[in-house]
Amino acid sequence: MKNVPELFGSMVFNDAVMQARLPKDIYKALKKTMQIGTHLELDVANVVANAMKDWAVEKGATHFTHWFQPMTGVTAEKHDSFISPSGDGKVIMEFSGKELVRGEPDASSFPSGGLRCTFEARGYTVWDTTSFAFIKDDSLYIPTAFCSYGGEALDKKTPLLRSMEAINKQALRILKLFGNKTAKNVSTTVGAEQEYFLIDKEVYLKRPDLIYTGRTLFGASPPKGQELDDHYFGAIKPRVAAFMKDFEEEMWKLGITAKTKHNEVAPAQHEFAPIFATTNIATDHNQLAMELLKIVAGRHGLVCLLHEKPFAGVNGSGKHNNWAISTDTGANLLEPGETPYENAQFLLFLVAVIKAVDEYQDLLRVSVANAGNDHRLGANEAPPAIVSMFLGDELTGILDAIESGAEYLGPDKKPMEIGVTVLPHFPKDTTDRNRTSPFAFTGNKFEFRMLGSTFSTAGANIALNTAVAEVLNEFADILESSLNFNADLAALVKKTIKAHKRIIFNGNNYAEEWVTEAEKRGLSNLRTTPDALPTFIAQKNIDLFTKHHVFTEPEINSRYEILMESYCKTIHIEALTMVDIVNEEIIPAAVNYQNDLAKLLERKKALGDFDCTMEERLLAKTSKLCTCLIKKLDTLEAAILKSGEDHDILAHAKFYRDEVFTAMNVLRLTADQLETCVSKKHWPLPSYGELLYSVS
Repeated sequence: MKNVPELFGSMVFNDAVMQARLPKDIYKALKKTMQIGTHLELDVANVVANAMKDWAVEKGATHFTHWFQPMTGVTAEKHDSFISPSGDGKVIMEFSGKELVRGEPDASSFPSGGLRCTFEARGYTVWDTTSFAFIKDDSLYIPTAFCSYGGEALDKKTPLLRSMEAINKQALRILKLFGNKTAKNVSTTVGAEQEYFLIDKEVYLKRPDLIYTGRTLFGASPPKGQELDDHYFGAIKPRVAAFMKDFEEEMWKLGITAKTKHNEVAPAQHEFAPIFATTNIATDHNQLAMELLKIVAGRHGLVCLLHEKPFAGVNGSGKHNNWAISTDTGANLLEPGETPYENAQFLLFLVAVIKAVDEYQDLLRVSVANAGNDHRLGANEAPPAIVSMFLGDELTGILDAIESGAEYLGPDKKPMEIGVTVLPHFPKDTTDRNRTSPFAFTGNKFEFRMLGSTFSTAGANIALNTAVAEVLNEFADILESSLNFNADLAALVKKTIKAHKRIIFNGNNYAEEWVTEAEKRGLSNLRTTPDALPTFIAQKNIDLFTKHHVFTEPEINSRYEILMESYCKTIHIEALTMVDIVNEEIIPAAVNYQNDLAKLLERKKALGDFDCTMEERLLAKTSKLCTCLIKKLDTLEAAILKSGEDHDILAHAKFYRDEVFTAMNVLRLTADQLETCVSKKHWPLPSYGELLYSVS
């Protein structure tokens, strides 16, 4: 391996490469576009494209692609070579500014939720200049946004960039009120911790459910799961360590700051975490990371499972979205600070987030809703479906004191002035962490823990950025017209705390008592995806997104349709896979086992006075379970047939949840019981023990 500083970013057309390869005037023009969004002139784009092509060809690239994030949950790319005929039977390598800035992939085959008809095929990809181009697999990858011929956003990048602009605009208004004239840009930053499972590829290929759905639809619990807590932070197995080393090197080449790696709680489960990056870049990096996890795993004879719940009975996988707000001058606006100026500013941004999370808790829940995550949210491994915030005892005590007007004694037991100078000093880590909280303050950032492992981070951050932008807009409107800024600021903070403190909960979010308490507080408990998604098209949420130009109303409705369809299709595919496995593998295996038992029983009886109790009992038990299995299979097949009858998308989703998914779970219970009866020789599917402990 090369030394890490030399390796890092070696496949990225980053700022250092641009400075070295672009004329000064072209570099300045491009940086201006990147930093403040000015139009990129074609003559500038042509020079940049040529320099980018030369650099990429030197690195071995032969093709380029506009890399985008449609509403499929994965990335998309169409590759074109650099070659162009030279007229003498040969070719030259060319790449124009027009090709760099804009592409034209087919838009008809991607989910559009009714925004586009099948015959309306034209779509455009547009270069996101704030995210660096990079080389992967001998192609130059250009991060882009994706829109239709009519300009509708068909991707996750476009609304994310819009939400970043919304919070930038409103946060700058607040900073100006505090006399900050140096900050020109405010951006949100994200560090996405990614959990995943690794299993042996040979074992994986024997499990049709994993191949088709990403999760096991059958499987009896193994004798040993995660009960001993011996896998968490344990010594990393050599084969996994080799994979992690290879994965990190690939990440570093692409300028992704892979920082932390360790074993997670469940057997075969692991995690990596990067250093923070600007939100759209962090989203790009996480999409790349999920691709690389699968690619690198394949090199090592492994398969990486990113499903939220690949195995029943052990922890599923999430993605913790660590979110902060920073200025272009390097100030973290969620850092409590040590001066009155910083403290008051911190408090205002803090209560803005509190108000935003409370008022738009439904949107945050929608942003993490899918069929896979429904298995995980509320289980004792992930936050519940109830959105709440953890602030810790110290910060909660300060807010309580502000609300009541009482004296607050800080950690040093000295009186703390309640007003603008409320925080003389707020040291980090004065309170424990709360891993059960969906949205926890962790010193100078918030950790949104509800995302599932397959999720793009775009959705959660679109909701969070826009909600906070709206509250900052409300605050700025109030304070910009203030005649007594300090007094009105203190009153605003106090009023906001009082109105939205219900969202703050520092206790155990797993406890049943919290469900009751949350209901008393009026917090929403949207347990499943069909419960959550309709709130996305509630008028208050449509008004929020359209006001800040993050989504148009048709774009909101289209995403609602896409998410509902995805939920139904996911369960439909899982149900059909279950039917196939039962018919083609489990029933034949059980029949063969019974045949062998029957033959043995017949031979023993023919030989004379032998005790046949064991064979008779096993045969009777297996036969009874098979009869039960057939009945439950019939129920599932009937539900699948009936699922096509309802044309209302919400009713359709609820039918899949209440009828199809319920029938799947009932069928599984019997099949898993049957697995414990049928001999290993006959059972066709690798067991949970083989899957979870397949990597040595």
